Amino acid sequence: MRTRFVYLLSIAHRRVQSWMQAEHPDATAAQAGVLFVVGAKPGALVGDVARGLSMGLPGASGLVDRMVESRLIERRPDDRDGRSWRLFLTKSGEAMRVVAQAATAEINDRLVAGFTESELDVVARWLSHVGNQFSKENRK
Repeated sequence: MRTRFVYLLSIAHRRVQSWMQAEHPDATAAQAGVLFVVGAKPGALVGDVARGLSMGLPGASGLVDRMVESRLIERRPDDRDGRSWRLFLTKSGEAMRVVAQAATAEINDRLVAGFTESELDVVARWLSHVGNQFSKENRK
C-alpha cells in the first residue's frame, strides 16, 4: 500500500497548528507570519504580506485589518502614492514578533529532532516540491 501523504500531511499540519495555538495563544500562525513579513520589511504593503504568506490579497487585507484593530501593526500613508498604505509594527507588535520568533525556533527544534541533515534535506525538498506542484502557476 502506498503511503497516504495527503492524510499524513493534513494530520501533521493540524497537530502543529493546534500545539502552537495551545502553547502560544496570543497570536495565530497567520498573525506571526504578518509580524515576520512586516518586521523584516518595515513599510511593507498588504500585497507584500500576501505574497510573503502565499495567500490571496483579500485574506491578507482582512488579516491586516484585524491586526491594526489589535494594535499590533499600524498603517501609514505612502509618501509617493496617496492610495497606498505602508505597514509598520507597533511596540506591541514588535514584542509579539520576538515571542513568535522564539516559539517558531522551539517548534522547528521539535520538528527536526531525531533526523539527520540529509534526511531533513529530503523533507525540505519534498515540501518545496509539494508547494510548487500546487501553486497557482501549476493549476490546470
